[in-house]
Amino acid sequence: MSHKIITVDENGPAFGRIFPGDELLNVSGKPVVDVLDYEFYTYDPDITLALRRGDETLVLRIRKRAGESLGLGFETYLMDRERSCSNRCIFCFIDQNPRGMRPSIYYKDDDARLSFLTGNYITLTNIGEREIDRIIGLHVSPINVSVHTTDPALRCDMLRNPGAGDVLDKMRRLAAGGITMNCQIVCCPGYNDGEALIRTLRDLGALYPSVESVSVVPVGLTAYRGRLIGLDAVDEAKARGIISIVDAFGDGFSKKRNLRFAYCSDELYLKAGREIPGDEYYEDFPQLENGVGMLRLFETEFADALECAGKSHTPMPFSIATGTSAAPFIKNLLWAAGICDNIESAVYAVKNEFFGDSIDVAGLITGGDIAKQLRDRPLFGRLLIPRTMLRRGGEEFLDDMTVEELERILNVRVVPVEMRGDALFDEIFK
Repeated sequence: MSHKIITVDENGPAFGRIFPGDELLNVSGKPVVDVLDYEFYTYDPDITLALRRGDETLVLRIRKRAGESLGLGFETYLMDRERSCSNRCIFCFIDQNPRGMRPSIYYKDDDARLSFLTGNYITLTNIGEREIDRIIGLHVSPINVSVHTTDPALRCDMLRNPGAGDVLDKMRRLAAGGITMNCQIVCCPGYNDGEALIRTLRDLGALYPSVESVSVVPVGLTAYRGRLIGLDAVDEAKARGIISIVDAFGDGFSKKRNLRFAYCSDELYLKAGREIPGDEYYEDFPQLENGVGMLRLFETEFADALECAGKSHTPMPFSIATGTSAAPFIKNLLWAAGICDNIESAVYAVKNEFFGDSIDVAGLITGGDIAKQLRDRPLFGRLLIPRTMLRRGGEEFLDDMTVEELERILNVRVVPVEMRGDALFDEIFK
């Protein structure tokens, strides 16, 4: 197996010795199947690379710092094809997208390599014995696992996959091999809440410390479920029930292990009409990427930035667009800090008409909805938006509208802001 090299970083240790067009054959005699093999075998400070250059095969010795990248770029990020999902989950958000979006929106990945490299959550249904052995051998850790339930029959039903019931067996094997995992439960009322949720938390808790943390998030339901199975939304009462179960488990776990282990997402607290817990509840914030404790950390960062700045600065007028769930939180944050007392400002809750108004998080707001709802509203010279609204690394919203296009429509400067309290503070006071 060979991998064609496309780029060579001029600041990397291989520059001047390896060239675009060369083909990588092996590293220190070890075959390279994909990026996991490549990253693992090239970690050492003294390695050899077997290359094909035209009709010639050569072996180069490279010396570098341990862990330093060689700076080689290949035809694909994974050095292999991405593995698509074999499940038909009853709650899958991708199946609830409207038609006419860019093709990448409809692609379902379920790839352990992406879990390790980018933090994606995987169900483990695509992983067989050989792949588990390789993950353990290469020590691909940590891995993020979408568990949802540990009841085998219920998991097969929810994932619509007859082979999905062995998740605990696979996790036990990974745990025995020294692999750590963080887990996610998408809670669907009537399916994996109540006693099923209690069972799942207990089963995952038994795998601690190999399982480091568990997040519980509410199912998201769009207006485009079509012929998909009917699901109940998480309303205030259901959210309170889920929180009660998770907090009771976390309280018990904390008494034995001195950490909570299981956490509810901020969205559940907002749906329940409950205050977001304090900093100490989230310990070292192990599930931030799943929206667990993000608002609490955001408020703490904002308060720290405000305290450091003192009262010597006055912000220029501004407006903010965010989702309907976060808008009250942002408004309260700004008013409590006294920032909006003497300047023109506004925080707008943008209703999600693209996916349906039951979707209330900022990250799924489209440029079209912002343009439509804020076209005739006062924006005070600049409109701040969470960067989570945009495609990762890009300037496009989910409906492919660009930031530049939105600026032209609204005749205002649009400023994407990272989801950190200090980042919002810095932008407001620019």
